[in-house]
Amino acid sequence: MTSAEMNKLELGMSKEQVTQILGTDYTIAEKRLEDDNEIEVLSYRDHFENDEFYLFVFKNQKLEKWYRELLPKERIENK
Repeated sequence: MTSAEMNKLELGMSKEQVTQILGTDYTIAEKRLEDDNEIEVLSYRDHFENDEFYLFVFKNQKLEKWYRELLPKERIENK
């Protein structure tokens, strides 16, 4: 995942649009119903920075937010 790809993302994009930009190498981290809304969270691992990953939150198939998470240091050292 590159910064150029990340810069193409906009809130409100469909899941299909996001995966066309970032690719299909993701994990479904969470999927649930909340007040009749489908919430799905996709996790993309940053292969350039092994200690971080990005979570993309979709509400009814539309990108609502995304953020970066860092893996705990002990998990990185035990690789």
